[in-house]
Amino acid sequence: MIAPHRRREIIDALRRGTVPQRGLDAFAVGTDRFAAAFTDELAVVAAGGAGFKAIRGEYGSGKTFVARWLAERARTNGFATAEVQVSEGETPLHHLETVYRRLCERLTTAEAPPGGALRAVVDSWFFALHEDVLAVGGIDGADLEAVLAATEALAEQRLGAVADRAPALAAVLRGYRRALAQGDEARAEGFLAWLGGQPHVAAAIKRSAGIRGDLDHDGALAFLTGLLAILRGACYAGLVVILDEVETLQRVRSDARDRALNALRQLIDEVDQGRFTGMYLVITGTPAFFDGPQGAPRLAPLAQRLHTDFTTEARFDNPRAVQLRLAGFTVDGLCEVGRRVRDLYAAGADEPERVRARCDDDYVEVLARAVTGDLGGKVGIAPRVFLKKLVGDVLDRVDQFGEFDPRRDYRLTIVQGELTEVERNARAATSVEDIELDLGARE
Repeated sequence: MIAPHRRREIIDALRRGTVPQRGLDAFAVGTDRFAAAFTDELAVVAAGGAGFKAIRGEYGSGKTFVARWLAERARTNGFATAEVQVSEGETPLHHLETVYRRLCERLTTAEAPPGGALRAVVDSWFFALHEDVLAVGGIDGADLEAVLAATEALAEQRLGAVADRAPALAAVLRGYRRALAQGDEARAEGFLAWLGGQPHVAAAIKRSAGIRGDLDHDGALAFLTGLLAILRGACYAGLVVILDEVETLQRVRSDARDRALNALRQLIDEVDQGRFTGMYLVITGTPAFFDGPQGAPRLAPLAQRLHTDFTTEARFDNPRAVQLRLAGFTVDGLCEVGRRVRDLYAAGADEPERVRARCDDDYVEVLARAVTGDLGGKVGIAPRVFLKKLVGDVLDRVDQFGEFDPRRDYRLTIVQGELTEVERNARAATSVEDIELDLGARE
């Protein structure tokens, strides 16, 4: 049973044409074949290991959906998660300090929403340290300075080698803890911002902790290791990090692309060598990235680490392999998703019986085929537009207007402005002018 607020989140996201952040099990189709492998691999991570998975598929095949579905399952099993969308302007992969900053900005737990989890995690860690200090005995709990000193010493001990490699991490955590104890909220927020990789933290705040400058590439990796230690100390099972849309690397300058590919290779190697204990790294990309000349094959060591044999039939794909191949939707699959969304909507509708009657299974199929036909018959890119039309154009109207009958009163209309570039290019062209060409700069 889905809570009303969660149902609204899902419906609102579909109405906007986006993938919901939570509640994906309610209408997930085709994910069952991955569930056992993901469960086993997350168990290994929770037991002190690390893992990596690449999800490949064409546009519209459900890469982001599967990644978020996995993240949601992980959170229900005690993991923290972070979804980072790779982009040349906002989050270039070759600047790992920026990737780390985005990760902290989007850190999510079952208790805290995206963007609000970092402080909750750090506070939980310090609370656990505080309780451990008092449990040992020998310290008067009323002696604030003694408790703070003992907590700081235990914090450095728990951070272990990370504190030696990145002393600034321990320094900023000490500063944060003391600022809270002194009731200096502004200074505490400044330390937390620096811990999360934010630039432009006031110099006075950094001086008070004996730190300087901002995080760099190597510092970000050390801080990520420290964040994993903090999560474990705060009783989380680990961290699932999703790097979404790595195929965007193919569109950047060749020098930046090469550095980004090497950064990705470095991350995978660090996971494989056990440096990032408690982390499950997931990347998503198109087949062109994994197989094309401007993608992973451009860096041979990376291509070797990602290689997976897909010469067999898709039904025999190995879910335990380093890459998962998403086959994309069929019309039947699209209809199944539509029926689940219709039922989910009806469960919270003002007129549930009218919704189910006027948008019955036959109509769902009619609409799915109409949207697919308008997009050149390419089912794989239809789900976003189909669900947006189903919710916003049909279900909302059926629920609100007693006289509205979609079979009689609704005609599917899709305008260019509501489509992504890939969706526009997929539409059936009626003339040469309808074909969009990518005339962007080449190397």
